[in-house]
Amino acid sequence: MQGRSKHGSNSVLGWRMGAQKKGPPGGGGSALLEESLSSLLVFNNERPHQALDMHCPAEIYTPSTRAYHGLPELAYPFHDKTIHVTCCGRICLHRKKINLSTVFAGQAVGLKEVEEGIWLVSFMDYDLGYVDLEERTLQPLHNPFGPKL
Repeated sequence: MQGRSKHGSNSVLGWRMGAQKKGPPGGGGSALLEESLSSLLVFNNERPHQALDMHCPAEIYTPSTRAYHGLPELAYPFHDKTIHVTCCGRICLHRKKINLSTVFAGQAVGLKEVEEGIWLVSFMDYDLGYVDLEERTLQPLHNPFGPKL
């Protein structure tokens, strides 16, 4: 059932279905960006949300009083090397490229040689797994965040 809310816009269910474009926007990436930003403005400033007691998010939002300064520079004093992961998720060790994950892009990881050609890879306080330089692969350890069976 469509009706008017106290804010004057249509109800949450199908409130602007007729006004939205069908199919992908024309004009390439800039048109898509413009439409995405427009949708975001409508979502936050015009569209009431049931979970917010029919208020718009912009009416309720207050910015944090604490500034975010990012992660401190990571150091691995008990490892043999500290290497930064490339933007494509790789580390380069002895002229060999080893894929880790793009999740670590730009971050420093610690490497410790545990045997000839076998390196332990760590991120922060977590050991991720072992790299075999001959195979050029990471053999992951158990997931410390996974379910406990």
